[in-house]
Amino acid sequence: MIILKFNSFSEARAFFTSHPANCISSGFGVGLITTAPGTIGTLLAFPVYKMLLLLVYPEKILFAIFVMFLIGIWASAKTGEFLGEHDSSVIVWDEVVAFCIVLFFTPNHLFWALLAFLIFRFFDIFKPYPIDLIDAKLANGLGVMLDDIVAAFYTLLCLALVKLLV
Repeated sequence: MIILKFNSFSEARAFFTSHPANCISSGFGVGLITTAPGTIGTLLAFPVYKMLLLLVYPEKILFAIFVMFLIGIWASAKTGEFLGEHDSSVIVWDEVVAFCIVLFFTPNHLFWALLAFLIFRFFDIFKPYPIDLIDAKLANGLGVMLDDIVAAFYTLLCLALVKLLV
């Protein structure tokens, strides 16, 4: 059974449908699941990125991800206001967008995708400097999105180092 972060499905549905920002920032409902929402949100990036590959010209994918980032700033801020918590675990759009950036720069191979996923989750969970600082000081939609972008950057650095060694 899927456990949601609300007392009932009707409460969850009310949250989800009360404002478009709640739908977007929760990763279309993925963030409402109580068990590992950030991890599940990161997994959501795989089909989202695949849809980008199918629907967007290759030279426009980074621009599309940037638009997703801007939408995420707005949606995360609105949902944070709605919930009274600026970086609620319900908000997973930041993981989706940041991991789409990682996937853009990662070789299209299962090994690299899995390694990227594990490294990204490490940085997103443990928040080394300056991710922790961004998370603490920018208590708004930009902060919610930006800390995961830095985690994506760290992930790409680690992948580049592994690629040099392999």
